[in-house]
Amino acid sequence: MTIVARLRAAGCVFAEDEARLLSTEARTPAELDTMVQRRVEGEPLEVILGWAEFHGLRIAVEPGVFVPRQRSELLVRHALTLARPGAVVVDLCCGTGALGAAIAAELGEIRLYAADIEPAAVRCARLNVADAGGEVFEGDLYAPLPPSLRGRVDLLVVNAPYVPTDAIAMMPPEARDHEPRVALDGGQDGVDVHRRVAAEAPQWLAPGGHLLIETGESQAASTAEAMARNGLTPEVITDDELYATIVVGAGG
Repeated sequence: MTIVARLRAAGCVFAEDEARLLSTEARTPAELDTMVQRRVEGEPLEVILGWAEFHGLRIAVEPGVFVPRQRSELLVRHALTLARPGAVVVDLCCGTGALGAAIAAELGEIRLYAADIEPAAVRCARLNVADAGGEVFEGDLYAPLPPSLRGRVDLLVVNAPYVPTDAIAMMPPEARDHEPRVALDGGQDGVDVHRRVAAEAPQWLAPGGHLLIETGESQAASTAEAMARNGLTPEVITDDELYATIVVGAGG
């Protein structure tokens, strides 16, 4: 059976593309066979390759981290309309640091900080934001950030978990079985972490700063409500092509 046939039989929708990528990355036929078998068994392609393509960048990915999704391009694109060179940008719940790395790659001179509670994510993020001179901290939400950033953040970009707890069982196995639960589980309605982020955001944003949160279509109204309740002016933005939704909260 060919590689494409093996992948297609395992349910890989883009079997031809995946076969090409795996063949390119493998150094020996034996390694290729192992990589294909890992994919057949449901491991995320990006973890097998060791990288994910995002906003024209190769983002380092290792086992046990949240893999960047193409839908997050919407957040990056909108952040770029708000940012300026020299801006202070914080990538909160950063995962691999893909959002911050993409913004920095476009803008050049920014001051980039990131934080995540998962040690594996922090390791990846440090690799991915190194070229931008970014600093990555390990801990829960704002807790590990330098206190000196309070009131100075121009852009606070957040891809926190927003899948309702009961819906995780319906996610694709490559996400459900291989990504950390803390990166997926948004609580009963999917918005628990967004509420926590919004509650403290005004303390960290600079005058005229913005909070951008990726969310689900069903969660957008609740995410916007959390921002409004904490003094931000929310705007829901959707992109049908990317199947993506973000909420942008403008500070005072």
